[in-house]
Amino acid sequence: MLEKEVERRMGEMVKKRGGQFYKFMSPGMPGVPDRILIVPGGKIWFVELKQIVGTLSGIQKWVLGELERMGCNVRVIRGWDDAKTFVAEVFKDAV
Repeated sequence: MLEKEVERRMGEMVKKRGGQFYKFMSPGMPGVPDRILIVPGGKIWFVELKQIVGTLSGIQKWVLGELERMGCNVRVIRGWDDAKTFVAEVFKDAV
């Protein structure tokens, strides 16, 4: 499944559960994650979507590492099965 289709279907799952799934764009700052996922109750995740065989660029690795270093929740999602598992995981404790 293409990354674009995983992103679309994941967004539908998130919205059905009462969350938000914003497209994250930061002009002038390459490597930012694809999406910001907000779970009811205030938990926020920075999500980078990749195809199963997709690789992170050097700048993506650096940005994700910086976000983690600052205490942010970060996840790289690889394919549809990973997306479904992740959504179930983050919404299990949602208010």
